[in-house]
Amino acid sequence: MGCCTGRCTLIFLCTLQLLAALERQVFDFLGYQWAPILANFLHIIIVILGLFGTIQYRPRYIVVYAIWTAVWVTWNIFIICFYLEVGGLSKDSELLTFNISRHQSWWSENGPGCVRKEASMSGIKGLDNHSYISVIGCALEYRYIEVMHSSFQILIALVGFVYACYVVSVFTEEEDSFDFIGGFDPFPLYHVNEKPTNLLFKQTYLPA
Repeated sequence: MGCCTGRCTLIFLCTLQLLAALERQVFDFLGYQWAPILANFLHIIIVILGLFGTIQYRPRYIVVYAIWTAVWVTWNIFIICFYLEVGGLSKDSELLTFNISRHQSWWSENGPGCVRKEASMSGIKGLDNHSYISVIGCALEYRYIEVMHSSFQILIALVGFVYACYVVSVFTEEEDSFDFIGGFDPFPLYHVNEKPTNLLFKQTYLPA
């Protein structure tokens, strides 16, 4: 296939997905969001697998990538519902940290325009070494930043799924046509040259 085809588009989409996943992984690490970290890690591995399959003409790898995109879309829909508190979910729960810590998204304290203030709690018994942290002035609430991240992931994944199905169908058609014209015949020249060789052998031993 030429360069300006579905294959090249899928390579571009996989590369874009890889960069977006790496960017998201960095901020999830900063926020100690362990469930998204594991999901991003799996996503990065399978996107690399899909990219390799596209470059090396391996349709089976692309099929695995296409199946994963459906799972990835479902995961990001869950993340959107989590931050928008749909279906009884709460963005303040410790679900994404596996109840290991009470950390929230990194964007909750470092979003655009956010000012982080710490107030000492020395006057309260038992909390002398603690401080109260408040965040004010955020231009955009952190949950909407997370929703935009997930929405972008869903968009790329859906387009990638469509192109993955298209590329697999093209690869399959090319393999079938190659088989039809004898591309995998191990002895094509033997069958062509068999008869002339026998005739030459008979002519050599004809009586004078």
